Parts: sequence; C-alpha cells; structure tokens
Amino acid sequence: MPSPVDPSPSHPARLRVGVIGAGKVGVVLGAALARAGHQLVGVTAVSDASVRRAAAMLPGVPVRRPAAVLADADLALLTVPDDALPGLVNGLAATGAPLEGRILAHTSGRYGVGVLDSTTQRGALPLALHPVMTFAGRPDDINRLSGISFGVTAPAALRPVAEVLVIEMGGEPVFIDEDRRGLYHAALASGANHMVTLVVQAAELLGMAGVPDPARMLRPLLTAALDNALVLGDAGLTGRSPRACCHRPTRSACSKSWPGLRDDAHLSPQALGPNAA
Repeated sequence: MPSPVDPSPSHPARLRVGVIGAGKVGVVLGAALARAGHQLVGVTAVSDASVRRAAAMLPGVPVRRPAAVLADADLALLTVPDDALPGLVNGLAATGAPLEGRILAHTSGRYGVGVLDSTTQRGALPLALHPVMTFAGRPDDINRLSGISFGVTAPAALRPVAEVLVIEMGGEPVFIDEDRRGLYHAALASGANHMVTLVVQAAELLGMAGVPDPARMLRPLLTAALDNALVLGDAGLTGRSPRACCHRPTRSACSKSWPGLRDDAHLSPQALGPNAA
C-alpha cells in the first residue's frame, strides 16, 4: 500500500508545507496536502505519542523545531489545540521566526484570522481552515476528508488560496465571517456533544432493559433520525419523548409517562434537552 504522503503523480509539488503540531488533525491534513502534490518539509512533535504519530502518518518527514519548519515552508499548518494557539502564534512573532510572505493556516474552529494578528503584522498571510470532522490520527482518516465542510475565514485577497487548499484536501470550503466564528463553533460543538450524550444515555437505558447489543439496535434508528432532523427539522420527530412529557427529569414525573423506566434510572438534563433543565 502506498504511503499516505506519496504525492499524486499528476501534480508536481507546488508549495513547501510545514506542520506545526503533530496532533490527529495536523498529520491528516499534512498527508492530504502531500497526496495533492505539495512537499512536506518538516513537522514539530514534542510528546512520544506525537512523534510516533508523525512517523506513522508522515514517514520520512523530519521532526524539527517550529522556526526551522517555518524557514523552509511556504505554508505552515498551525494544528495545535485551541487553548494553545494564541500562545504559539504570539511566541512565533516574539521570537523572530521567519514569517514574511508565508501562509499561516490554523485549524481551530473557535478562532478566525484575528488570532494570527501578531504574525500578520510581521508579514504572514493568515488563514483559518477548520475541518468539520473528528479524526483518530490514522491513515484511513484521509478518506474522511472527502466531501466534508471546512469552515474558512480569510482576508478577501486570500480567499482563492484558501478555497484551492481545501478543495485539494478533498473538502468543500464554507466561508465564515470573522465576527460569526464564535457562533459557528458553538453550533458545531453543541450539536456534536449533545448527540454523544443522547446516544450514550439511550444505550445505557437499553442495556438496563436487557438489550444485549444496544449499539446494533440504535445505529439504524439514530442514523435515520439524524437524516430526518437534517431534512425535516422538528417535523422529523416521531412518538413521545421524555422532553415532551416532563419539563424536569425527575424519576417520578418521567416514570408516569414512561412506565417501563425503573425508578433508579438516571436521566441527565443534558440527555433530555434544554426544556429539562
């Protein structure tokens, strides 16, 4: 099987790309850009886990310090956790790292390009490219990029660059205004986290009901329910739900509407929705 960073034979290397942060997102996007024909010149990795991840996903790409990666890169992916991004950006600007004329693209959903201001003032070209997907840091993650949305924020002059990069990675660019970035991130985090809570709650209740494989039972139902919700909105609701029957998730109140629910069942407000709080 070819390496995930083998370049496409139909695309000669165009940009020299560095990856600052060998997390699960960074190695996948780096591999995707290499597959599109760009040249990976270096990756930063600090922990043992990130070093192993870089070796597995970006074989042959040297592990280097951030300044050295930037020195040889036309495009640097800043793929660190949200909380670490402002410190990394300000540190690069304060230490005199080579920034002039280089594209700096972070992958945080939370921030737009404003977080890159200190580097932009030193000549960097800022992009925010957030892949709307969860990754495990494995080679098959590259295939998850196909057709997903990227939340993109960029100065007007750089929008074509952002669009091309996202398309080359297999995604679809969706432009988000800088002042709407927080709302965008809140919507994604709320949807994904509430869904996880609901699924775990349902699986626990099915297990208590004696179902041997709750996941097998839930998967087709919840897949259809998600599709209905996305297409039909509230009209996709079917049957009764605890949220419609009880405004607060007390065992006594919900057991009246759901007689099969044991009194010792735990119903969290997060699982029952906003009207349960």
